[in-house]
This record gives sequence, C-alpha cells and structure tokens, in this order.
Amino acid sequence: MFKKSLFIFRRDLRLDDNIGLIRSLEESKKVIPAFIFDPNQITSKNKFKSNNALQFMLDSLQALEGQLQKINAKLYVFYGKPEQIVNSLIVKEKIDAVFVNEDYTPYSKTRDSKIKKICDKLGVSFESCADLILNTPNQILKKDLTPYTIFTPFFKKSIQFIIQKPIKLSATNFYINKIKQSMQLTSTTKKLMLPPNKVATKNKDSFPGGRNNALKILQNIKNYKNYKIEHDIPGLSATTKLSAHNKFGTVSTREVYYEIVENLGKIHPLIRQLYWRDFFTHIASHFPHIFGHEFNQKYKNIKWDYDTEKFQSWCNGKTGFPIVDAGMRELNTTGFMENRVRMVTASFLVKDLHIDWRLGEKYFATKLVDYDPSVNNGNWQWVASTGCDAQPYFRIFNPWIQQKNFDPECIYIKKWIPELKKAEPKDIHKLFKPNKFIKNYPKPIVDHGIESKVAILRFRKAKMA
Repeated sequence: MFKKSLFIFRRDLRLDDNIGLIRSLEESKKVIPAFIFDPNQITSKNKFKSNNALQFMLDSLQALEGQLQKINAKLYVFYGKPEQIVNSLIVKEKIDAVFVNEDYTPYSKTRDSKIKKICDKLGVSFESCADLILNTPNQILKKDLTPYTIFTPFFKKSIQFIIQKPIKLSATNFYINKIKQSMQLTSTTKKLMLPPNKVATKNKDSFPGGRNNALKILQNIKNYKNYKIEHDIPGLSATTKLSAHNKFGTVSTREVYYEIVENLGKIHPLIRQLYWRDFFTHIASHFPHIFGHEFNQKYKNIKWDYDTEKFQSWCNGKTGFPIVDAGMRELNTTGFMENRVRMVTASFLVKDLHIDWRLGEKYFATKLVDYDPSVNNGNWQWVASTGCDAQPYFRIFNPWIQQKNFDPECIYIKKWIPELKKAEPKDIHKLFKPNKFIKNYPKPIVDHGIESKVAILRFRKAKMA
C-alpha cells in the first residue's frame, strides 16, 4: 500500500471507469488528483494545436473539477513540463507512487519515459495503466507476434477478447490539503488566453465538453439504429458527435462500447468504428514513422504540388466544389465535419489539387474539436492511399457524384454556403459544366476528370520508382 500517490489526468477526464485513478485509490492511502498543462502541447510551440480541442478540454476540466468538489475533493492544477512538475511534487509532497493511463503517440511515450526516469531516480513507483482503448497494442498481434496492418483481420482478432465491464468510482481517499505550487483552474485558463474569435465552439453548432454532455449522447444511442445508412448523409447530421468525448475521455471507451452493445447489439456499425479507433492507435504505436512520413514507403516519392493559392481556396471553402466548400466551412465554423465529407474534402486536396496530405492533416489538426493525432493521421493516409489498408490510389472520390448521392436536395450544402441558398439543387449539381455558374459563388478551380487522371499517373510513377 502506497502512502501518498499522484494521479495525473490526461485523456481520461472522468472519475467513473478510470482504470488508473481507481487503481491509485485502491493501492494508496491518499491520492493527489492532478492535471498538468504542458506548454509543449497547449502553446504555439505545438504547430498542430487546435483551439477548438483546447476549449473542449477546458470545458471538460471544469466539469471534472465540479465532480471532485461534489465528493469533497479538489483538482490540483499545474503548468509546466510534466517531468519537472512530477519531480517537484515527489520531493515536496513525499509521494511514493505516480499513476497515469497510458497513451501511445510518440510524444506521449517520450513524456512518460521522462516521468518514469524521474520516478526511478527518486525510488518512486511509476504505474502506467491500460485505459484509453478497448485492447492494447501488444494484445492484438498476429501468430508471428507482429502487428496487424489490415483492418479486417485486426477486427476479427480484436472481437475475440472480452471487454472489461465499466466500474464505478467507490473509494474517495483523495488528498485535500493545500499544495503551494498548485494553481486555480480559472487562472490557468486565463493564462492560456484563447482568442475568442479563433475558438469555433462558441456558436449554436458548438460541441461543449464535460461528462454530462457525453452521457446525454449515450442516453440517446438507441436512436442510431439506422447509423449505417444515415451517417453518410451529411444533411441528417446523424453521426454521434462522441468523437471529442472519446478523445478526452469524458466517458471511457468501455462505457461507449457497452451502451452500444446493450442498445443496438454487438454487430452494430458503431462497434466497428470503435475498433477503427483502436486500429489507428495501434498503428501509431507500432509504426511511429507515420507522423510525418508515409506508412507505405513505396509512395514516398509522389510528386506533390505546393500551390498556395489553391490550398487557401480549399482551406477557406472557396473551391467551386459545393460539397467540399460546405465541409470546409463547417469545419472552420464549428470545429467539426461530417464523416463522409471529411473523406471527400481530404480526397479533393490530395487527388484533385495534388497537395501533400501532410498539409491537410495539419490543417484539420488545428481546427478539429475531436483532433486525435493517431486517428487523424490514419484517416488522412487512408484517403491519400499512402497508409496501411488504404484506399487504392486509383479509387478517387468524385465530388460531384458524392454530393448528388449523399446530399441530393443540397440540404447540407445550403446550410453552409449561403451563396447557394436560393439555387435549385439540379443547378448546384451541374456547376461542373462550363456554361453553368451561380452569382457570387466561385467557378470550380480544377476539372475533376482531368486531375483524377493526373493523380493516378503520379501514384503509378511513384510506385514504379
């Protein structure tokens, strides 16, 4: 039994079914519940920082602080390099164990390695717990003990494992005395100085954080019985909007899993989505080179264009391709984009504009409220045909067909593109024709038919090099 432990919240901003937190309380006389604002992640040092994700995290931290206060506990907040904060707390507070929940990105692994080194040096136990995903990367391996790089066999192997049932917080042996270097959450958030005009979550389409908002979604999960069909139709907005809650752990993946199983069944497509998240997280853990490089090295020499003007047209939703522009404007306004539209907009950047997928990955990262490095990278490399189990390079989304099939009445398009509000859907679907245009809306900046052929040739050439 440890005398006094430190538990560091990260992507697990909840009390219930928090494996590391519950273990720390069971194995310690007292536990200091802490959160460390890491300047390497939340300041301009991080070129992938999303103000929208940061705002969601702050909402969730405030909710977590409220949960702790209800059980007469408090959240200890710190600002600085995690290993330095931990070092100081171990010495000053006489801590004999540090508990965390494991994360799998290169940055997370490096951070935890530094913390463990400090713990080892000071003779303190470092306990890293499996909590983030359904199965750990070392759990799902092929017979030869190598990782899966194709989703279907990965999925078949993964579902053989029984998922642990969620557990409620019962012990409340939290430390409550003052710690000198701890800060108030409100003062720390002011220190971050998030510019309001750059935080998209302050509007009617916002995605507020916090456990209660996640639980509301889970309570309505039974309404997603037609998810397989409806999630592809952006005008219905039929995705769960749980992704940011999954990212920051306001609910556990196990809680989500069992709510889906109990209300919709074990073979529901939403279960498959949870395993896709596992898959991309495992890939990131086993193959860290994917951050900044192609998973599939045979495509490392693709010729990319770095056309700033076209890239800005894409970023601003002014390409003349309605489904692409609607998606980008939704992203810029809300920090979110519907599932199918993410694929179409990404494909357009890579296969129609021939712009490096890494630029798109980074732009999405800086805007998304649900930005998850592993999932974002996995999705971009899937669309770019450079990833594992990726879409074949010769299979290219046609934006005109996509919008006609999935937004035939242009409900989604008209919501996000006011210039097209009064236009007839049949006219919007014909904007690719040379003699068709709508006042105040740009003409298509490229010809999809031509550019898709160019993309195929470039991929073929890179493959042969």
